[in-house]
Order: sequence, then C-alpha cells, then structure tokens
Amino acid sequence: MPDDTQSRYRLPKTVTPSHYDLTLEPDLVNFTFAGTEEIRISVSETTDVFVINSIEIEIDEAWVSVSDGSRTEVSGIEYDEELQRATLSLASAVAPGDHTFHARFRGLLNDQLHGFYRSTFKDDAGVEHTIATTQMESTDARRAFPCWDEPEFKASYGITLIVPEDQFAMSNGAEISNELSGGVRTVKFADTMKMSTYLVAFIIGPFEATDPIDVNGTPLRIIYPRGKGHLTEYSLEAGKHALSFFEDYYGIPYPGDKLDMVAVPDFAFGAMENLGAITYREVLLLLDRDRATQPELLRVADVIAHEIAHMWFGDLVTMRWWNGIWLNEAFATFMATLSTDAFRPEWERWVQFGFERSMAFDVDSLEKTRPIEIEVNSPSDAEGMFDLLTYEKGGSVLRMLEQYLGDTPYRDGIRNYLTKHSYGNTETNDLWDAIEETTGEPARRIMDSWIYQGGYPVVGVESTGETTLRLSQRRFRFVDDPEGANSRWSVPIMLRINGEPQRVLLEGGSTDIALDSPVESVIVNAGGHGFYRVRYSPELLAKIDVAGGELSAIERYMLVDDAWASVVAGDTPASEFVAFARGFSEETDAEVWGQLTGCLAALDRLLEGEGRGAMRSVVRDLVGPALDRIGWEPSEGQTSRDLELRGTLIRALAVTGNDQNARDRARGLHARYLEDPGSIDANVAAAVTGVVANGGSDADYDTFFQRFKSPLDPQEEQRYLRTLVGFPSSEQMSRTLSMTLSGEIRTQDAPYLLAGCMVNRENGPQAWAFIKDNWDTINKVFPSNSIVRMLSGVRSLSRPEIADEVLAFFEEHEVPQGALTLSQHLERLRINVALRERESERLAAALTR
Repeated sequence: MPDDTQSRYRLPKTVTPSHYDLTLEPDLVNFTFAGTEEIRISVSETTDVFVINSIEIEIDEAWVSVSDGSRTEVSGIEYDEELQRATLSLASAVAPGDHTFHARFRGLLNDQLHGFYRSTFKDDAGVEHTIATTQMESTDARRAFPCWDEPEFKASYGITLIVPEDQFAMSNGAEISNELSGGVRTVKFADTMKMSTYLVAFIIGPFEATDPIDVNGTPLRIIYPRGKGHLTEYSLEAGKHALSFFEDYYGIPYPGDKLDMVAVPDFAFGAMENLGAITYREVLLLLDRDRATQPELLRVADVIAHEIAHMWFGDLVTMRWWNGIWLNEAFATFMATLSTDAFRPEWERWVQFGFERSMAFDVDSLEKTRPIEIEVNSPSDAEGMFDLLTYEKGGSVLRMLEQYLGDTPYRDGIRNYLTKHSYGNTETNDLWDAIEETTGEPARRIMDSWIYQGGYPVVGVESTGETTLRLSQRRFRFVDDPEGANSRWSVPIMLRINGEPQRVLLEGGSTDIALDSPVESVIVNAGGHGFYRVRYSPELLAKIDVAGGELSAIERYMLVDDAWASVVAGDTPASEFVAFARGFSEETDAEVWGQLTGCLAALDRLLEGEGRGAMRSVVRDLVGPALDRIGWEPSEGQTSRDLELRGTLIRALAVTGNDQNARDRARGLHARYLEDPGSIDANVAAAVTGVVANGGSDADYDTFFQRFKSPLDPQEEQRYLRTLVGFPSSEQMSRTLSMTLSGEIRTQDAPYLLAGCMVNRENGPQAWAFIKDNWDTINKVFPSNSIVRMLSGVRSLSRPEIADEVLAFFEEHEVPQGALTLSQHLERLRINVALRERESERLAAALTR
C-alpha cells in the first residue's frame, strides 16, 4: 500500500516489537526525564541496522541481547529530525530470531502539550504545582521513548515510574507494587494488552483518586488534582453507564484491567483514549451537576462515552495506518451519541446531533472539502486528520447506515468485526465486510461512495404523476458547480409518504417510486438521519405543515438547515429565509430555535443602520413571545430541553434583538448570580453572562476577569473566560488579546479565545491584526494542532477589505499541520464575503419596505 512518499516516513519491518519494559524518572524541578527500556523484538532477516522513531530524545547507550546469550553494542546513532527517527548501527549483524533491545535515554518535559510534557496549576492556597503527563496521539510517543511508533507495531507494555514520594503516579495498567526508599517512590504497573504506541500513558503529580467503583468487575476511578474531589460524582455516574453500555453493545468484556479517568490541567485535545488511563481537560471531566448547564452536562457525558467507546473501537481493534483514523473517531462519535441517548433519553440526543451534522455539512459544501478517508504520509498529515469531516461527517454517515440497516443488524455486524479483529489492525473495508457478512446488505458499496469522495448530495423530490414520485441527486456546494450534476452516491433514503415509512437506495441519477394512492404528503430524510440535503418541488413543499405536528423536531431542524444552506449558496434570497423563519413562531424545540436564531444572527451581521434595526425588530417579534411562554426562570414540569431553550431565547432576544428590557433583566439576574450562584438556574446564568459581556463596562470586565481567575468550578472558569471576547470596546479587546500571550491564559485555551475574538462584530479586525503581528510568537508558543483551529475565526471577517488582508497574508504564510483545513477556512471566508455583497443591501431594502 505505501507509495515512495509514504515509505520515507514508514519504518522498515525487518524488526518488530512485541513487549516493552519501560522505566521513566521525571524531574519536576528541572523539567527533564531519564528512562531505560527493554524491548522484546523479532528480527525477520539478518541486519546490522535498526531504525526506530525518536525525536527530542538523546539515546546515551543501546545494545541488543541476542537470543544466543551474547551482547551486540549499538556502535553509532544517526538522528533524522525530519523523519523523526534514529538509525542505530550495530557492532555486528543480528540474525533472524527473537532478541531484546536495550536503551538508556533522556529528554525534556516540554511545554508543547505533546509527548511527555509538563503542566502547572495552582491549588486553592495559591501554591503552584507541576505535573508530568503524556499525549502520544498521533505520532508523539517517539518524544517520550525510542519506539516503533506506528499503529501497526502493536506490543504490550510494562511501565515503571520513579517519582518523588509525595507524588501520585499512574499508567495504563493496574498498580502492582509501590516501594518507597530515600524519598523516592517506585511504582510498577501490570503489563497491558497488545496495543499501539499512541495509547501509552503515564501521569505524575499531586493527584488524588476517588474510591474505585465496580463496573462488571472493572474498577473505575477518577484521578483529579488535589482538592477537586467534590467535582467527580456526575462523571463517575456517566462513566459507569458508558462502560456497562458498551460491554453490552459490543458483547465483549472491557479489555483492560482497570479504568482511570484523569483530569489534566493543560491538555491540547478534549480527551485521549489511552487504554485504562483516559486523560481529559478538567472542564470535560470535573463539574458540579447543580451548577452546570444542560450543554455542559451533555458535553461531559458525550466526551466520557466517546473515550470509553474507543477502548474497543480503536484500542482493542486499531487502524493499520493513519488514513484509517477517521473510522476510530467517527465510530466513537456515533457510539458516544448512542450511549448518551441511553444515559439520558429526555435529552433527545439524536435531535441535538443535528447541529454536529450541520457543522460537517458546512465544510463538506466547499470545493476544498476532502474524502473522509485520504492518503496520509507524514506526521503533519496525520495531525490534520482530526477535523469535522473525520468526527462529525464520519459519525453522521455511520448513523445513516445504522438507520437504513436497522439498529440490531448493524450492532451484530459491529460485534462480528470486533470479535474477528481483536488485538489486531484493520483497514476500513474490514468493517463493511463484517457488516455485509452479518446483514447481507451491500454495506461496502454504499459506504465506499461516502468515504472515498468528498461532498454530499442534495436529493430532489417531485411528483411526476398523481401516484408517482421522482427522487434525484446531484452534488451540493455553496458555489456554482456544473459538474456536480454527474456526482453519484449510494444514498440510503428513508421516506414517509402519506404517513407510511418507506426505504429506498438511490444509486443512479434518479429513480421513480410508484404509489398506491395520490400523494398527500411526503417527507424525505424521515427521521433526519441522512447525510444529504433535500430540495422539494414547490408543490410538495407547500404540503408540509411545519406547525401542524407532522414533522418531528429533527425533521424541522433539517428543514431550517436546508433552507439556510440555500441562502448561503445564493439559491434563495435572505428575505425569503426571514419570512420562512416567521413561520416558526410556535416552535418549542431547543435545537430548532438554536438554528433559527443562529441564522438570524448571521444575517444581522450583514446589516447596519435602519436595516439592522428592522432585523432586530424581526427577532424581538419572533423570540419575545416564545420566551414569554417558557418564562425567564424554570417552573414545575419543564424538561431539561426547556432549560436549554430558555438560555437560547434569552441570548437571542437580548443580544441579536437588542431588547433593552431583556438586557436590563439579564444584568439584574447576573448581579444576583454573583451574590448567590445557587439562586439562578445555570442555563440562565450562562446566558445572562454573555448578555452582560455584550454591552459590558470596564468594571464588568474586571469582574469577569476575576471570576475567571477564581472560579467555582472549571465550567464557570470557561464561561467567564470565553465571554471576554464579547466585550464591546477596543480597549477591552486589547486586554483580552494581550492575555493570550502573557501567560495569564493557558496555551490550551488561548488559541480558541483568539478565534472567538475574531468573531466579535466590531473588534474582529483588531483581533486579526494582533494575530498577524504576533504570528511567529503564536506558532512558537501554542500547541501546533491548535493553530488551524484558532484560524476558524477568520471566516467571520467578511468585510471585503479585511478579507483581502487575510487572503494576502496566507499567500505568504502556511500552516503545514492543517493546510487543507486552512484552505477551507479561507474558502468559507470568500463565500461569506459574497453573501455580504449579495444580500446586505437587498435584505435591508426588503426589511424596511
């Protein structure tokens, strides 16, 4: 499979590992570490050269214990920084057979949040502590120890950590010994199962652990920085549910000997599925359920389930190479949603998944989209795979397949796949073949059309006779796409015709459906799980009664999403979307309202003066009565979805609608929250915090900053941090910008804060200027994987003169670890400029007639 380019980065298979015995001793004062390793290896042909992955590590000594009892020294080491490897020359050739490779090495505990790195935090007394932790995915185990750092080189690991006596140590396996001598603690962990290097983890620092709870024989704990044990109860409950749910769904016991979920102060990702030692950002593991919003509760449950789902799909069965990472992440995304839906059915998780599908649509509607699975050559290519197309589009097409096949046949196919390939490596087609074997359905043919080509279809539906419907497909894009008429997918379509469900696989350009009776109503993408848009003929669209109860919440959501996409593509005038939105005045679902108000806020950004005033009036007329119906504060009988909806409506009325009464009331509620946080529902508290920031004074800014620095919990910390981007004045924006590079904001958070700063309506250009002026420093200080995520904010800089600056800058500056994603941001920026130029004047004219 690998071509010549790939082979430059792929290791030869002359030598393969089967077991690592690793001993590591971090120095938390000088930020260094020392280590030794003994690796059981198999040599397939006589060789006097070993090639392993190693970067930012000095190998002080290495040798091979040969199977005949002799010792062969490593006589020379040549490091290759570009290929991130070391070539070891042996004093004499080693014959085929099983041998042991030994090495002594040392390295730095870096501050880049990858490999073996350091992190700091302050306790409640203001004392600063240092921890050492790891993030190996995708290709950073080689920064922690010399290794065969490719997913296919699976091995077991026996890890020993030598740490100061007052520090807590943990790794993938269960602790089997803990010896104290001379102020140093030596902690030895049980051997792991056979797994890939990117799943190895070791964490050292001033942590504490909850008492383990038993989940079908597996001890489950949360590890947390000292003093935060009161924030673990909810996540233990969510973790227990997910672990039990997946054991039942997969039909395979959990493959590790224990499961620790570890809260890490600095973490570049959201979480990481290290076998038995899952690491999380604090905000995604530690929370007080009584002070958390509904989205915060859901997010924590989702992330916990996502990572635990990986223990089977990713850890037990692993992709052969990084081109297959999409399947690991997409499947975990799908399974997390399934698990959370079972954890809290009242949350209607699959309705909320509509928003995630929309984010994937947004990228996949671009010319610069990519197939879900693409060739991956270098480490930077692998880093660029962790995007919306991998997670959200991948998860969406898996859900579409599950709904088409049926949940039980689909689950049986997954069980077949995992059982057949346990402890091994696979290619994507292995999954489809396992599902086909179980279900008899053409899973490979269907999914190949979604995995190996970018984009997605819009499905047209029209009546061609009194009892005949025609379905057709073409590619959907935001820009003109003449060639899109020839694009084809195998589209699993769920329909509801005259109230009766039907299933169709559309594989050609069109297909006709003969009916037994005249068409009274037709819903395409019934259930809202298909990864395609729908374009109804005017006649059929007129038959859909949005307010009459015919459509489920997710179906109404998709109707709104499709209508908005048509506006962005230039197929529907924005004024028609506003009229369409007015038809949702009686809407009750939080997700539908979220999409409606988000689209209206996007149109508001295009307007100034009288036109903007008219848009604000539209929003007040639409949102005000809805908020009046649900009330400003919770009442008996309202659901968790109502709690979320209330926050959405408050933000829309007060900010987009600029309703002064709502703004005043929000300020009063925020003042009450500051005095007594328990007196305000968390969803209301989060909403009014954003409202106050939107028109906040310097005194408000000071209050927000102090609350960020001394929060009640990680969720409040993030709320007050992220609302700093919304303050209105240039001086306030300058304060926020400067903090991103001053050390006052963690590097895990600063890039995302800068992205938010660029979205600020008035001060976004100021934020862009800051990024441009500090480009070199930003690239040096921030984690490399966060740079392109930071740049998502440029999409909002749609004034032509600023957009031209952005586009010119990236003619001369690159982001190699996210080149494709950057090109997508820039394409969407051009589309937003075109939307502004096309709609701002004519929408203002339509609204002010």
